[in-house]
Amino acid sequence: MPSLPPPRTAGTYRIELVCLGNICRSPTAHVVLESRIADAGLDDRVEVTSSGTGGWHVGNPMDERAAATLTGAGYDPTRHRARQYDAARPDTHDVVLVMDEANLADVGGRSARVGLFRDLDPVDPGGEVPDPYYGGADGFEEVLAMVERTSDAIVAALRDALAGRD
Repeated sequence: MPSLPPPRTAGTYRIELVCLGNICRSPTAHVVLESRIADAGLDDRVEVTSSGTGGWHVGNPMDERAAATLTGAGYDPTRHRARQYDAARPDTHDVVLVMDEANLADVGGRSARVGLFRDLDPVDPGGEVPDPYYGGADGFEEVLAMVERTSDAIVAALRDALAGRD
């Protein structure tokens, strides 16, 4: 998926970001992508949500190390609360982007509207976003760097996907 699929309907483009527990990777991507979308002036046309394939963290804030990494980089992670993935997302969202191959299998596999978040990574297209949960702070920094550059590429792809929908 080198580009984003076209919007299902005119109006709002809906993106769902998915990882395992929705406390590290997908909420980091959610916060960064929303910020980049707002900076690009697309926040009135693009909606970002995130979730985890597992439900054990539902309702909890993101991992404190992920939140600290985001705060240190100037983002606001305080609004996030973990949610569980709903299998209807590929039918209700324009695109579902998952963090790794296991998440991809958990959501039913690749399709025209489901792929890896890093399919759009300009450095390593198709790579996985590694789970930093069991590691140290450097893992969260690595994830943030991947997410920031991929989010920039996603915003560029959103401009293309939304072209002609003004």
